[in-house]
Amino acid sequence: MFKNKLNFSLSILLVIIIAIAGCKSKYEKLRASNDTAKKYREAIKFYEKKDYNKALPLFDDLVTKYRGTAEAEDLSYYFAYTHYKLKDYTTARYHFKTFADTYASSPKAEECRFMAAYCFYLESPTYSLDQDNTLKAMDALQLFINLHPKSERVPEASKLIANLRTKLEQKSYENAKLFLDIGDYKSAVIALRNSERDFPDTKYAEEMQFLTVSAQASYAGASLELKQEGRYNEAIQLANEFAVNYPTSKYLKDVEQIKKDSEKSIIDVKKLIATQTALMEAQNAKIKAAETAKDKKQEDPKNNSNE
Repeated sequence: MFKNKLNFSLSILLVIIIAIAGCKSKYEKLRASNDTAKKYREAIKFYEKKDYNKALPLFDDLVTKYRGTAEAEDLSYYFAYTHYKLKDYTTARYHFKTFADTYASSPKAEECRFMAAYCFYLESPTYSLDQDNTLKAMDALQLFINLHPKSERVPEASKLIANLRTKLEQKSYENAKLFLDIGDYKSAVIALRNSERDFPDTKYAEEMQFLTVSAQASYAGASLELKQEGRYNEAIQLANEFAVNYPTSKYLKDVEQIKKDSEKSIIDVKKLIATQTALMEAQNAKIKAAETAKDKKQEDPKNNSNE
Protein backbone atom coordinates (compact mmCIF):
# COMPACT_ATOMS: atom_id res chain seq x y z
CA MET A 1 0.00 0.00 0.00
CA PHE A 2 2.77 2.38 1.00
CA LYS A 3 4.79 1.40 -2.07
CA ASN A 4 1.87 2.20 -4.38
CA LYS A 5 1.40 5.62 -2.78
CA LEU A 6 5.12 6.33 -3.14
CA ASN A 7 5.10 5.33 -6.80
CA PHE A 8 2.04 7.51 -7.38
CA SER A 9 3.69 10.53 -5.71
CA LEU A 10 6.85 10.02 -7.72
CA SER A 11 4.83 9.81 -10.91
CA ILE A 12 3.11 13.11 -10.15
CA LEU A 13 6.44 14.75 -9.33
CA LEU A 14 7.90 13.46 -12.58
CA VAL A 15 4.96 14.86 -14.54
CA ILE A 16 5.42 18.24 -12.88
CA ILE A 17 9.16 18.26 -13.64
CA ILE A 18 8.52 17.31 -17.26
CA ALA A 19 5.82 20.00 -17.54
CA ILE A 20 8.15 22.64 -16.12
CA ALA A 21 10.97 21.52 -18.39
CA GLY A 22 8.56 21.57 -21.31
CA CYS A 23 7.44 25.12 -20.53
CA LYS A 24 11.01 26.26 -20.17
CA SER A 25 11.91 24.56 -23.39
CA LYS A 26 8.96 26.22 -25.10
CA TYR A 27 10.10 29.67 -23.92
CA GLU A 28 13.69 28.99 -24.93
CA LYS A 29 12.50 27.92 -28.37
CA LEU A 30 10.43 31.08 -28.64
CA ARG A 31 13.45 33.25 -27.83
CA ALA A 32 15.57 31.46 -30.41
CA SER A 33 12.83 31.61 -33.03
CA ASN A 34 13.01 33.83 -36.12
CA ASP A 35 9.24 34.16 -36.10
CA THR A 36 9.24 37.82 -35.01
CA ALA A 37 5.47 38.19 -35.32
CA LYS A 38 4.86 35.31 -32.91
CA LYS A 39 7.60 36.54 -30.60
CA TYR A 40 5.96 39.98 -30.57
CA ARG A 41 2.52 38.53 -29.78
CA GLU A 42 3.91 36.39 -26.96
CA ALA A 43 5.91 39.28 -25.53
CA ILE A 44 2.71 41.35 -25.31
CA LYS A 45 0.95 38.42 -23.61
CA PHE A 46 3.72 38.10 -21.03
CA TYR A 47 3.57 41.87 -20.44
CA GLU A 48 -0.22 41.83 -19.95
CA LYS A 49 0.15 38.92 -17.52
CA LYS A 50 2.74 41.05 -15.63
CA ASP A 51 5.43 38.47 -16.32
CA TYR A 52 7.93 41.23 -17.11
CA ASN A 53 11.01 39.06 -16.64
CA LYS A 54 9.93 36.94 -19.61
CA ALA A 55 8.63 39.86 -21.64
CA LEU A 56 11.85 41.88 -21.40
CA PRO A 57 14.21 39.48 -23.26
CA LEU A 58 11.67 39.12 -26.05
CA PHE A 59 11.22 42.88 -26.42
CA ASP A 60 14.99 43.28 -26.30
CA ASP A 61 15.37 40.81 -29.20
CA LEU A 62 12.70 42.60 -31.21
CA VAL A 63 13.75 46.24 -30.81
CA THR A 64 16.42 46.23 -33.51
CA LYS A 65 14.46 43.91 -35.81
CA TYR A 66 11.40 46.18 -35.85
CA ARG A 67 13.30 49.45 -36.17
CA GLY A 68 11.76 51.62 -38.86
CA THR A 69 8.56 49.58 -39.03
CA ALA A 70 5.00 50.47 -38.06
CA GLU A 71 5.27 48.31 -34.94
CA ALA A 72 8.43 50.04 -33.70
CA GLU A 73 6.56 52.78 -31.86
CA ASP A 74 4.42 50.45 -29.76
CA LEU A 75 7.37 48.16 -29.18
CA SER A 76 9.48 51.05 -27.86
CA TYR A 77 6.61 52.03 -25.56
CA TYR A 78 6.26 48.54 -24.12
CA PHE A 79 10.04 48.19 -23.84
CA ALA A 80 10.33 51.36 -21.73
CA TYR A 81 7.44 50.33 -19.47
CA THR A 82 8.83 46.82 -19.00
CA HIS A 83 12.04 48.30 -17.56
CA TYR A 84 9.92 50.59 -15.41
CA LYS A 85 7.82 47.71 -14.09
CA LEU A 86 11.03 45.87 -13.19
CA LYS A 87 12.15 49.01 -11.29
CA ASP A 88 15.15 49.60 -13.53
CA TYR A 89 14.43 53.31 -13.49
CA THR A 90 17.71 54.40 -15.06
CA THR A 91 17.15 52.29 -18.19
CA ALA A 92 13.43 53.06 -18.24
CA ARG A 93 14.17 56.79 -18.09
CA TYR A 94 16.48 56.50 -21.09
CA HIS A 95 13.89 54.62 -23.16
CA PHE A 96 11.02 56.92 -22.18
CA LYS A 97 13.08 59.93 -23.24
CA THR A 98 14.14 58.20 -26.45
CA PHE A 99 10.50 57.48 -27.25
CA ALA A 100 9.48 61.10 -26.60
CA ASP A 101 12.32 62.42 -28.77
CA THR A 102 11.88 59.87 -31.57
CA TYR A 103 8.08 59.94 -31.73
CA ALA A 104 7.47 63.57 -30.79
CA SER A 105 4.15 63.68 -32.64
CA SER A 106 2.87 60.48 -31.00
CA PRO A 107 -0.11 60.74 -28.61
CA LYS A 108 2.09 58.87 -26.13
CA ALA A 109 5.02 61.32 -26.37
CA GLU A 110 3.71 63.54 -23.56
CA GLU A 111 3.19 60.55 -21.28
CA CYS A 112 6.69 59.24 -21.97
CA ARG A 113 8.25 62.67 -21.39
CA PHE A 114 6.53 62.75 -18.01
CA MET A 115 7.59 59.20 -17.19
CA ALA A 116 11.22 59.98 -18.01
CA ALA A 117 11.09 62.82 -15.46
CA TYR A 118 9.21 60.62 -12.98
CA CYS A 119 11.95 57.98 -13.17
CA PHE A 120 14.42 60.69 -12.13
CA TYR A 121 12.06 61.47 -9.23
CA LEU A 122 12.01 57.83 -8.14
CA GLU A 123 15.82 57.79 -8.14
CA SER A 124 16.06 60.82 -5.86
CA PRO A 125 17.74 59.52 -2.66
CA THR A 126 17.03 60.32 0.96
CA TYR A 127 17.90 63.90 1.96
CA SER A 128 21.10 62.87 3.78
CA LEU A 129 22.73 61.63 0.54
CA ASP A 130 23.99 63.46 -2.55
CA GLN A 131 21.10 65.30 -4.21
CA ASP A 132 22.35 65.38 -7.80
CA ASN A 133 19.43 63.21 -9.00
CA THR A 134 17.01 65.39 -7.05
CA LEU A 135 18.17 68.47 -8.95
CA LYS A 136 18.03 66.58 -12.26
CA ALA A 137 14.50 65.39 -11.45
CA MET A 138 13.39 68.95 -10.73
CA ASP A 139 14.88 70.15 -14.02
CA ALA A 140 13.23 67.30 -15.95
CA LEU A 141 9.82 67.91 -14.36
CA GLN A 142 10.07 71.65 -14.99
CA LEU A 143 11.01 70.97 -18.62
CA PHE A 144 7.91 68.78 -18.92
CA ILE A 145 5.76 71.63 -17.56
CA ASN A 146 7.38 74.09 -19.98
CA LEU A 147 6.85 71.79 -22.97
CA HIS A 148 3.32 70.74 -22.01
CA PRO A 149 1.83 73.64 -19.99
CA LYS A 150 -1.75 72.50 -20.70
CA SER A 151 -1.17 68.86 -19.82
CA GLU A 152 -3.39 67.24 -17.21
CA ARG A 153 -0.16 65.96 -15.64
CA VAL A 154 1.12 69.48 -14.83
CA PRO A 155 -0.44 69.52 -11.31
CA GLU A 156 1.22 66.21 -10.51
CA ALA A 157 4.56 67.40 -11.91
CA SER A 158 4.30 70.56 -9.78
CA LYS A 159 3.53 68.48 -6.69
CA LEU A 160 6.56 66.28 -7.35
CA ILE A 161 8.79 69.35 -7.70
CA ALA A 162 7.46 70.61 -4.36
CA ASN A 163 8.29 67.25 -2.74
CA LEU A 164 11.83 67.41 -4.09
CA ARG A 165 12.23 70.99 -2.94
CA THR A 166 11.18 69.96 0.57
CA LYS A 167 13.92 67.35 0.53
CA LEU A 168 16.50 69.97 -0.45
CA GLU A 169 15.18 72.23 2.32
CA GLN A 170 15.70 69.52 4.90
CA LYS A 171 19.22 68.76 3.68
CA SER A 172 20.13 72.46 3.81
CA TYR A 173 18.67 72.76 7.32
CA GLU A 174 20.42 69.64 8.62
CA ASN A 175 23.77 70.68 7.10
CA ALA A 176 23.56 74.07 8.82
CA LYS A 177 22.75 72.44 12.16
CA LEU A 178 25.71 70.12 11.73
CA PHE A 179 28.09 73.11 11.84
CA LEU A 180 26.51 74.10 15.16
CA ASP A 181 26.92 70.58 16.52
CA ILE A 182 30.66 70.58 15.78
CA GLY A 183 31.15 74.13 17.11
CA ASP A 184 32.02 75.78 13.80
CA TYR A 185 29.91 78.87 14.53
CA LYS A 186 31.16 81.04 11.68
CA SER A 187 30.26 78.36 9.11
CA ALA A 188 26.95 77.77 10.89
CA VAL A 189 25.98 81.44 10.54
CA ILE A 190 26.86 81.41 6.83
CA ALA A 191 25.03 78.11 6.20
CA LEU A 192 21.90 79.21 8.09
CA ARG A 193 21.74 82.50 6.20
CA ASN A 194 22.23 80.75 2.87
CA SER A 195 19.49 78.26 3.71
CA GLU A 196 17.07 81.09 4.59
CA ARG A 197 17.95 82.86 1.35
CA ASP A 198 17.52 79.73 -0.79
CA PHE A 199 14.29 78.63 0.92
CA PRO A 200 12.53 81.79 2.14
CA ASP A 201 9.25 79.94 2.69
CA THR A 202 10.77 77.01 4.57
CA LYS A 203 9.00 75.64 7.62
CA TYR A 204 12.33 75.88 9.46
CA ALA A 205 12.58 79.68 8.99
CA GLU A 206 11.79 80.66 12.59
CA GLU A 207 14.10 78.07 14.11
CA MET A 208 16.91 78.90 11.70
CA GLN A 209 16.72 82.61 12.51
CA PHE A 210 16.94 81.76 16.20
CA LEU A 211 19.90 79.46 15.58
CA THR A 212 21.57 82.23 13.56
CA VAL A 213 21.31 84.61 16.54
CA SER A 214 22.71 81.96 18.85
CA ALA A 215 25.51 80.96 16.48
CA GLN A 216 26.54 84.60 15.91
CA ALA A 217 26.77 85.22 19.67
CA SER A 218 28.83 82.05 20.12
CA TYR A 219 31.05 83.08 17.21
CA ALA A 220 31.60 86.47 18.85
CA GLY A 221 32.48 84.85 22.18
CA ALA A 222 35.06 82.60 20.56
CA SER A 223 36.71 85.50 18.72
CA LEU A 224 39.73 87.59 19.65
CA GLU A 225 38.86 90.39 22.11
CA LEU A 226 39.48 93.12 19.52
CA LYS A 227 36.87 91.58 17.18
CA GLN A 228 34.25 90.69 19.78
CA GLU A 229 32.48 94.04 19.96
CA GLY A 230 31.63 94.14 16.25
CA ARG A 231 30.49 90.52 16.23
CA TYR A 232 28.38 90.90 19.36
CA ASN A 233 26.78 93.98 17.80
CA GLU A 234 25.85 91.82 14.82
CA ALA A 235 24.29 89.27 17.18
CA ILE A 236 22.28 92.08 18.80
CA GLN A 237 21.11 93.28 15.38
CA LEU A 238 20.03 89.75 14.47
CA ALA A 239 18.20 89.47 17.80
CA ASN A 240 16.31 92.69 17.07
CA GLU A 241 15.34 91.41 13.61
CA PHE A 242 14.12 88.15 15.12
CA ALA A 243 11.93 90.01 17.64
CA VAL A 244 10.34 91.98 14.80
CA ASN A 245 9.79 88.93 12.61
CA TYR A 246 8.56 86.60 15.38
CA PRO A 247 7.11 88.67 18.24
CA THR A 248 5.24 85.67 19.72
CA SER A 249 7.94 83.05 19.12
CA LYS A 250 8.70 80.38 21.69
CA TYR A 251 12.36 81.31 21.17
CA LEU A 252 11.84 85.00 22.00
CA LYS A 253 12.93 84.76 25.65
CA ASP A 254 16.11 82.96 24.65
CA VAL A 255 16.80 85.58 21.99
CA GLU A 256 16.27 88.41 24.49
CA GLN A 257 18.68 86.71 26.88
CA ILE A 258 21.28 86.34 24.12
CA LYS A 259 20.87 90.05 23.40
CA LYS A 260 21.37 90.98 27.07
CA ASP A 261 24.38 88.68 27.36
CA SER A 262 25.85 90.18 24.19
CA GLU A 263 25.38 93.74 25.49
CA LYS A 264 27.05 92.78 28.78
CA SER A 265 29.86 91.04 26.92
CA ILE A 266 30.50 94.23 24.91
CA ILE A 267 30.82 96.22 28.16
CA ASP A 268 33.09 93.57 29.65
CA VAL A 269 35.33 93.32 26.60
CA LYS A 270 35.60 97.11 26.38
CA LYS A 271 36.74 97.22 30.03
CA LEU A 272 39.17 94.40 29.39
CA ILE A 273 40.62 96.09 26.33
CA ALA A 274 40.81 99.42 28.20
CA THR A 275 42.62 97.74 31.11
CA GLN A 276 44.99 95.93 28.77
CA THR A 277 45.61 99.15 26.85
CA ALA A 278 46.32 101.07 30.08
CA LEU A 279 48.71 98.40 31.29
CA MET A 280 50.43 98.33 27.92
CA GLU A 281 50.72 102.12 27.86
CA ALA A 282 52.11 102.12 31.40
CA GLN A 283 54.59 99.43 30.47
CA ASN A 284 55.60 101.35 27.36
CA ALA A 285 56.01 104.53 29.46
CA LYS A 286 58.31 102.70 31.87
CA ILE A 287 60.38 101.32 29.02
CA LYS A 288 60.57 104.74 27.40
CA ALA A 289 61.54 106.38 30.70
CA ALA A 290 64.26 103.81 31.26
CA GLU A 291 65.60 104.33 27.76
CA THR A 292 65.58 108.13 28.23
CA ALA A 293 67.42 107.84 31.52
CA LYS A 294 70.01 105.59 29.95
CA ASP A 295 70.50 107.99 27.05
CA LYS A 296 70.98 110.93 29.44
CA LYS A 297 73.46 108.98 31.48
CA GLN A 298 75.49 108.20 28.39
CA GLU A 299 75.44 111.86 27.30
CA ASP A 300 76.51 113.23 30.75
CA PRO A 301 80.29 114.07 30.48
CA LYS A 302 80.73 113.85 34.27
CA ASN A 303 79.51 110.29 34.26
CA ASN A 304 81.77 109.50 31.33
CA SER A 305 84.84 111.04 33.10
CA ASN A 306 84.10 109.11 36.27
CA GLU A 307 84.07 106.01 34.24
